[in-house]
Amino acid sequence: MRFFILLSLLIFNQQVIAFCGFYVAKGDAKLFNKASQVVLARQDDKTVLTMANDFKGEMKEFAVVIPVPVVLKKSQVNIGDKKSLDHLDAYTAPRLVEYFDENPCAEHRKYKGMPAPTAAAPKLEFAERSGAKKDYKVKIEASYTIGEYDILILSAEESDGLTNWLKDNDYKIPDGAEEVLGSYIRQNMKFFVAKVNVTEQSKLGFNYLRPIQVAYESPKFMLPIRLGTVNSEGTQDLFVYALTSKGRVETTNYRTIKLPSNMDVPVYIKNEFGDFYKALFDTQVKKENMKAVFLEYAWDMNWCDPCAADPLSSDELRKLGVFWLNDNKEMAKINTPAKNVFVSRLHVRYNAENFPEDLVFQETADRDNFQGRYVLRHAWKGEMNCAAAKDYRKRLTDRLKKEVQTLSALTGWDINEVQKKVEFPSQPIDEPDNNNWWEKLWKDKDE
Repeated sequence: MRFFILLSLLIFNQQVIAFCGFYVAKGDAKLFNKASQVVLARQDDKTVLTMANDFKGEMKEFAVVIPVPVVLKKSQVNIGDKKSLDHLDAYTAPRLVEYFDENPCAEHRKYKGMPAPTAAAPKLEFAERSGAKKDYKVKIEASYTIGEYDILILSAEESDGLTNWLKDNDYKIPDGAEEVLGSYIRQNMKFFVAKVNVTEQSKLGFNYLRPIQVAYESPKFMLPIRLGTVNSEGTQDLFVYALTSKGRVETTNYRTIKLPSNMDVPVYIKNEFGDFYKALFDTQVKKENMKAVFLEYAWDMNWCDPCAADPLSSDELRKLGVFWLNDNKEMAKINTPAKNVFVSRLHVRYNAENFPEDLVFQETADRDNFQGRYVLRHAWKGEMNCAAAKDYRKRLTDRLKKEVQTLSALTGWDINEVQKKVEFPSQPIDEPDNNNWWEKLWKDKDE
């Protein structure tokens, strides 16, 4: 994962009670390159952390180093469920919904717990280099194999010693890592180190790396991201899905801002929603000078409206580390929605300059619902033979103008290019053409 150390490549606004509408598209994490995903299931001081790797390349080249607050025993490490994480991403993704105008000539009608650990594996051996034995002041606190991963838990007294140990054991450490490692050592943090066991991986038959899951108890509610910025090329995206029992999660050392939401956009966005969502997020990041964390979703897991995917079942949530559920496990397997689970989806784009500190979180008592939601309103295309038709065309024209302005403002797209893709209603002969309405808008503004 890029916010930790991938050692072959890098070190690692408004409340709406009911939205309704018909869901037609979503913007998930897969739309972003260099994007990492983390699930944090937390209650009191207990945390289960699930990490999805976005590593691409030879499996034997993969390795990850993660600062952790305690020495993790084998029983605290597990292989996560990728399908459940993908379902959570889809469920919380920003979404597009659509409505359809009625015939303006018609009479008004009412809208009508953690899985069992893997079997014991042989103790890992690490050969010393030839020559005199070196004193790295590094201690292997634990070693074991879980699934396709060979795992070490290290403690260290000095950053230089830890860096040299990693390099001498064929871990590629970029320049500048010593300072960041040293700051974690001074906090008495340990280091979770994982490599792919190619033999075990081939036996299991997977052609991708499954998520790593760790459980620990600590008053620190945080996520280390600084190691991943040491030799990162440009910026990185991180999606955090926080599962808690009380309410919404936010960052305490960076501002948490709600993504602009609940706005009408032109209907052609139905076929371009992925590009729209990425452009919208780019614009918001620039607006905040890349110094904010964005809330994209906050909702009780019991229900959704509209749903970009079905709520996760209790069984799926247990696979993602939600350990405080006490409902019937047999009922959980038939997609029964879970109670007492609140999900917060946070999206951050970061680099070393703008995010010099690790992310620190807090759980709040805020259970207000929020989602990144964008609305398509389809115009009536049938015959309109009544006095109300003229008024409808006027209102529709004004609405389309506003949608064009909104889309341009949200994405930074050229308003002229946006307007060309919008179908304005035909006008009676005595009314002006709408093709260049925006020119008059800017002219009046300047005057």
